[in-house]
Amino acid sequence: MHVRDLTQYLAELSENNNRAWFVMNKPRYDILRAEFLELVVRLIADISKFDPAIAGCNPKKALFRINRDMRFSHDKSPYKTYFSASITASGLKKPSQGGGPAYYFHIDADGTLLVAGGEYMPPADRLRAIRNQVVADSLGFGKLLKNKKFKETYGTLQTEGKLVRPPKGFDVDSPHIEYIKLKNFIVWKEQPLKKMLSDALEKELVSGFKDAYPLVGWLRQIKTPVTE
Repeated sequence: MHVRDLTQYLAELSENNNRAWFVMNKPRYDILRAEFLELVVRLIADISKFDPAIAGCNPKKALFRINRDMRFSHDKSPYKTYFSASITASGLKKPSQGGGPAYYFHIDADGTLLVAGGEYMPPADRLRAIRNQVVADSLGFGKLLKNKKFKETYGTLQTEGKLVRPPKGFDVDSPHIEYIKLKNFIVWKEQPLKKMLSDALEKELVSGFKDAYPLVGWLRQIKTPVTE
């Protein structure tokens, strides 16, 4: 895809975030959206080489809409100023729908690429299942944290929204208690796109997703209890 054209479009959209401008520039959007979809198609094929569970992901459903949900937001700007996609084995994007661990990325109006893997804001029952698995499989969880490529690329899990105290049902002496306090089990990294070409972008994404696979694979083995 034409990375420079996409970032230019998003920069202009951020300055003209209204329906009139969007409609006038719809042909540009349609072309960029089609190119972005083609990128996701290739990414699914590339990821499937080290994570075969991804092979059945529907690329069209992996893309997020550019329209913002303004129902509960003070910001009434109608459009997102980034293109994003979430690639999952289930084909579902949202954690609330049971999407499970994902490979996520977005490109924003500032020309920044974000690459991520794991589960962001999982619902309460799913979060408890993950926390329980941290205790039940403390050795396996510790092994993924020590994975060389994982550490080199991401360091460790993001600590955004971390609890101050252990969640209910977990003791301060529980294995990996600092990770049990997390509300998200995800890693991410950001970098400027600058003059990055399409081939380099795709290579960077695949490399980042491959390094996140130890976390994605570990999370995928966890079964969320079915509540009646």
